[in-house]
Amino acid sequence: MSARGRFLTSMAGALGVAAVGTALGIAREQRQISRRAGEDLSFGELRSEPMTVIADDGVPLRVEVDELGEEIATGLFRRSRSSTPPVTVLFVHGFCLQMDCWHFQRAAYRGLVRAVFYDQRSHGRSGKSSRENATIDQLGRDLKAVIDAAVPDGPVVLVGHSMGGMSIIALAEQYPEMIGDKVVGVGLIATTAGGLDPSRMLLPLVPAKLAGPFSHRAVSTLHRRHRHIDGLRRLGRAVATVATDRLAFGKEVPRGYVEFVDDMLSATSFEVIADFFPHFAGLDKFHLIELFGNVPTSIIGGTADRLTSIGHARKLHSRIPGSRLLECEGAGHMVILECHDLVNAELDQLITAATAVRSR
Repeated sequence: MSARGRFLTSMAGALGVAAVGTALGIAREQRQISRRAGEDLSFGELRSEPMTVIADDGVPLRVEVDELGEEIATGLFRRSRSSTPPVTVLFVHGFCLQMDCWHFQRAAYRGLVRAVFYDQRSHGRSGKSSRENATIDQLGRDLKAVIDAAVPDGPVVLVGHSMGGMSIIALAEQYPEMIGDKVVGVGLIATTAGGLDPSRMLLPLVPAKLAGPFSHRAVSTLHRRHRHIDGLRRLGRAVATVATDRLAFGKEVPRGYVEFVDDMLSATSFEVIADFFPHFAGLDKFHLIELFGNVPTSIIGGTADRLTSIGHARKLHSRIPGSRLLECEGAGHMVILECHDLVNAELDQLITAATAVRSR
């Protein structure tokens, strides 16, 4: 039977193992009876013992693993007669963000699902990349290194936001044999496989008076003066915060959400922005994404996303057989914060389907 046939057969039998998803959903709902998961915690407080994964070019990557709670590990996600490790969910963050952007997902699944988070190269607590290796293809190789180190045994579901989704697509291009074998599910959130206009993402990242005339040549030129640009960004923080609010979110959100995202953007130096910037416009990998039809795939986008418009999500959905599409009405690029309840509910479905496929 073909890989796609095995997937369809497994999906048809998903109800037989739906208790996994049901139990996961119930556990999350119980946690939310008294509070919305994570909202009583300050952003960035959720931590686990860190580990360091060394990329193939020597860049150290900061990785954190949230293990299953003991009760879950021994009962809920393991069949009593099987030694197969439970599914691990690996979250890959976007451009100019860091692992903390998954705050609401990490809070919701903490102890219920084995979850891996990491800072991409030149972001957060990971090491600085050379300029020549600040590419989408290198991010795919980095993801492979993280999988090898943090998920040595058992299946993995990959969930990527924005540039994180591009990292997953790059992994699939370089290691197609992993899709349907090691990788049993994929979540692509506010992302694309090509056709991106990267100039849209500049406004919250640079001084407003410089954002308009920016071009690839200007970014390359200003790369040499990145420290000066960083100083201007700090002086123009109020303007940058307004820009972040308008470009990252589609609707009115709590001030803390805006400040949290703006802090992550501000922590990313302009040198890093200039290193990665040229590679977004040239991204063109739509030809290979049909491969994700071999595993459960969920695509999530906000209808008011000004960076990767909902058209990108719809195009991904049309090119990936059997994929699910969740359109979050009125949400912007940071849909993982703005509509975290809807996003988490869709991830419940993805994890359930991936577990069903793996168990057959």
